[in-house]
Amino acid sequence: MEKKTVHEMISIIFKAVTLAMGVAVAVLSCIGSLEPQTAVLLLGIGLACAGAAMLAK
Repeated sequence: MEKKTVHEMISIIFKAVTLAMGVAVAVLSCIGSLEPQTAVLLLGIGLACAGAAMLAK
């Protein structure tokens, strides 16, 4: 297994958070326990992490 730099690890973490926020909003919406304000907040966090991961390149 190769060693990853801190820069690569941060990029992977941001991508994982982006995916997790999208999945969380989808699942919580399906079960009906998500308010619109909370959904927007979670998707905003995911979008910010996606942007940070893209800027890192």
